[in-house]
Amino acid sequence: MLNRFAPLVPLALVTLLFGCAAHSPVSEQAPQLQVQNSVTAQSQSSSVLFQEEIATNKELADFAEGKSYQLPVLADSILERGMSLIGTRYRFGGTSEAGFDCSGFIGYLFREEAGMNLPRSTREMINVDAPLVARSALKPGDLLFFATNGRRGRVSHAGIYLGDNQFIHSSSRKSGGVRVDSLGDSYWSKTFIEAKRALAMAPTVVTARK
Repeated sequence: MLNRFAPLVPLALVTLLFGCAAHSPVSEQAPQLQVQNSVTAQSQSSSVLFQEEIATNKELADFAEGKSYQLPVLADSILERGMSLIGTRYRFGGTSEAGFDCSGFIGYLFREEAGMNLPRSTREMINVDAPLVARSALKPGDLLFFATNGRRGRVSHAGIYLGDNQFIHSSSRKSGGVRVDSLGDSYWSKTFIEAKRALAMAPTVVTARK
C-alpha cells in the first residue's frame, strides 16, 4: 500500500547511546558451552514468538467473530487522510487541522474516517478493549504505542502503522508535526511498547463525515 506514498516519506535519523556488557573470565570449555547456550536460547526464543503469533491470531479471530467491519477499507481511508495532513504543525492538546498532538491526530482520523471515538490521551488509548498485535503481525491501521519520556514501559506517544515498517504520527514541534517515520529506526524500535488493532472495534456501519 505504501508504494504510492513513498515520495512523501521523510527519513528520520536518531542517535542513541549504547551500553557495554562486562565479560567475566571463562574456562577452556566456555566456547562450547556458549554455542550450546546460544542454540538453546534461539530455540526458546523461536518457540515464544511462535506461541505469541498463535495467541495473537486466536485473539483477533475471537474478537472479530460475528462482525462485518471491513478492516482494509477503513485502514486505507484513515491512512490516505493522514498522509494528506503531513506537515500539519504539532500543537499540544490539538485535535484539529489547525494542529495536533499525537493522540489528537489519531483521534481525529479515526473519528472522521471510521466513525470511532477513541479516548483522548495515550494513557487511555493504550487501554482500549482491542486485540493486541505482535510486532511481526502488524497491519496498516494498527495503533503503535511508545515510551518516549524515559520511563520504561510508560506510554507517552502513539502513531498509526502504515505498512512496510513505517508509521505516521504527530511527532513534535521540532520535528515538524505530522510526519512518517520508520519503526525500524533504533529510537522508535527501542521505545516501542505494544500495538493494538483498534479498528476491530469499528462499527458495522461507518457514519464517518466526509
